[in-house]
Amino acid sequence: MIRCLAIDDEMLALDLIEDNISKVPFLELVKACRSAMEALEIMQTRHIDLIFLDIQMPDITGIQLLKSLRHRPLVVLTTAFSNYAKEGFDLDVIDYLLKPYSFDRFMKAVNKVQEYMNLRNPTRTHEHRKEALPGPPCLFVRADYKLVKIFFNEILYVEGLKDYVKIVAGDKTVITQMSMKTMEEKLPPGEFIRVHRSFIIAFNKIESIQKQMLTIGKKQIPISEQYREHIFKIINYEKPTD
Repeated sequence: MIRCLAIDDEMLALDLIEDNISKVPFLELVKACRSAMEALEIMQTRHIDLIFLDIQMPDITGIQLLKSLRHRPLVVLTTAFSNYAKEGFDLDVIDYLLKPYSFDRFMKAVNKVQEYMNLRNPTRTHEHRKEALPGPPCLFVRADYKLVKIFFNEILYVEGLKDYVKIVAGDKTVITQMSMKTMEEKLPPGEFIRVHRSFIIAFNKIESIQKQMLTIGKKQIPISEQYREHIFKIINYEKPTD
């Protein structure tokens, strides 16, 4: 469970975050705060994994709050002003939600948080899986008029081909009719990450990363700008400048 604080001086904005959090099974709202000072009091006494943080607030802004924190939770900025994006990412925020944002966009942000936490702390991923019913170590996909078994630990990458996906697992390549979204949902969270609209890769199979490309085996896979910041954040390395 990811323990959250929502911080915003606008009640409607807080209500929206509360409602969104309530729809996500792995999020727990600890407190909805109307000010940075109220949030600071909570963080001094309770463990918080993630804060949804507005920027322009009275007394102390969201940016000032972040700079004051010695031990900083993961942060998703929620603001109506796009000009703070660079400063936010300089402070290692996970994502930047520009108001008004949809629930789908909210989910994209929290999925990044969950993925980051699982990769940063494999023990947490293992314990989380023990709490739930253990899943099989493989999936079956339909190809060549039969169901083909593919073990997750053998998958190198998945490539989207319009209405099909190509799964490369060891020396085996399987093409099946499936969307990338459906494929992403079938893969174990924390072990696979999206790096491009057309590519999902096994994180532990990465051999090297360049500015816009990563290598798995003999395959060079493009990294789109949309995912670059997140990938370099996961590996705890500053993103190369273009």
